[in-house]
Amino acid sequence: MHITSTLRRLGFAMIALVATATTALGIATPQAAAAPARDPILFVHGWQGGAGNWDYMRGRFLGAGYSAGEIARFSYDSSQSNKDIALEVKAQVDALRARTGAAKVDIITHSMGGLNSRWYLKNLDGLGFVDDWVSIGGPNHGTDVANGCTDASCVEMRPGSAFLAELNRGDETPGQVNYGTWWSPCDEIINPDQSTILSGATNTQTLCPGHLALLSSSPVFEGGRDFVK
Repeated sequence: MHITSTLRRLGFAMIALVATATTALGIATPQAAAAPARDPILFVHGWQGGAGNWDYMRGRFLGAGYSAGEIARFSYDSSQSNKDIALEVKAQVDALRARTGAAKVDIITHSMGGLNSRWYLKNLDGLGFVDDWVSIGGPNHGTDVANGCTDASCVEMRPGSAFLAELNRGDETPGQVNYGTWWSPCDEIINPDQSTILSGATNTQTLCPGHLALLSSSPVFEGGRDFVK
């Protein structure tokens, strides 16, 4: 027991000696990465869209002080089921969190991007990793326009589809996520226009931009920017 105690004291002394020498030589010791001051943003485009749809919004957020590293956007094959796209959303969220050290991200979506990202939140354990979620012109309760296309994702956007019934069953805005929607009475793609509105969300009616024009609307940007602060 005496030998063990002596060795333990020697071990502590060596640790203190190394720490003192490190400080004296000015050698920096590794520090844990600081969490970002705000949530990074993931943009999710809609049906037949792409990452480039977010050029205006991305530029405005950069102008508002966000760094390029705090903003992510990606393109996906929009013909596949929204359930499969949701897996890509999950991977993008995980990658953005890993890159920035953020505990949570904000998600801003356009059109069908609202559906697959909601599926991620509700069914792929995304609720714990998203702070604010935004739907811009989203077919959250379907759109009649989808009756004219046959892609798996488009069929899922038809009013009354099995996918939408499952997605909207129970609480439409589950968890502690802050949900917000922006919809236009002049949206030629989302019919009825009010399809975007979600129970439990902050729902904002815009003036009269069209479906794609919502992406370059200054009032929509300003509202979304303030929402995700």
